[in-house]
Amino acid sequence: MEIGKFMAEGCKTSIMNIALWIIQILLALLFLFAGWMKLIMPIEEMTQQIPMPGLFLRFIGVCEVLGGLGLVLPWLLGIRPGLTPLAAAGLVIIMVGATVTTIATGQIAISLVPLVVGILCLFVVYGRWRLAPPRELS
Repeated sequence: MEIGKFMAEGCKTSIMNIALWIIQILLALLFLFAGWMKLIMPIEEMTQQIPMPGLFLRFIGVCEVLGGLGLVLPWLLGIRPGLTPLAAAGLVIIMVGATVTTIATGQIAISLVPLVVGILCLFVVYGRWRLAPPRELS
């Protein structure tokens, strides 16, 4: 009976790990794209679309690019894998700000996009800290 329980837990952990990897990769691609666009787009054009200071938008772009890399690279390379949930937590903060800003501009329906992305980042935080933590090397 113990072997069956162990196998069931191993299968659940494996499925959770695969789900987390899929979400991490998709979020990383999203944040790399969004951040890169904030870095290459002219400030005048950005501030017409988003009512915020241009340098702040550049800062958010840098944070998104670094957060996107942090979602995948530490865990993938096994170098300081604890940075992955921290990167996801930082992206949660950015998404909370994006949701609040979008609601403040009166675009309630569009605010669901950063809200859902923030929830997915929160899932990565919880999943990588609690559900599928890094394995100890023996």
